[in-house]
Amino acid sequence: MFTISETSINADKLKKQTLDPSAGGFACFEGWVRNHNQGKDVTKLAYEAYNKLAIKEGNRIIQEAHKKYAITKAFCSHRIGLLEIGDMAVWVGVSAAHRDAAFKACRYILDQVKARVPIWKNESWVDGESGWIDQE
Repeated sequence: MFTISETSINADKLKKQTLDPSAGGFACFEGWVRNHNQGKDVTKLAYEAYNKLAIKEGNRIIQEAHKKYAITKAFCSHRIGLLEIGDMAVWVGVSAAHRDAAFKACRYILDQVKARVPIWKNESWVDGESGWIDQE
């Protein structure tokens, strides 16, 4: 399941939803807003999304991960709106019978979300300027 969140991501709640008694492995990734990017000092950023398409594509990616890897559950949540330094921007969690599948599926989901889901990032810099940047 893929969600877009306008409020702080509750990683503990998502982890509980992802855990599975048949799984021996769990992998997750948390992406946080950092205070620098591409040689500039960042003060905050804002994410915007085309929510309907983002959710549809995000769920398609999670379905692909289920087909590609032997996983039992997978979730991803991405923030939109204004985020401060240290805020969690994205969370991915995957459970699987074995750790290798959990790790690989977690990486796959994150990479595909960044490449395919219509979410845009606008950074604000110390110099007072701001701009849209490529996802990394």
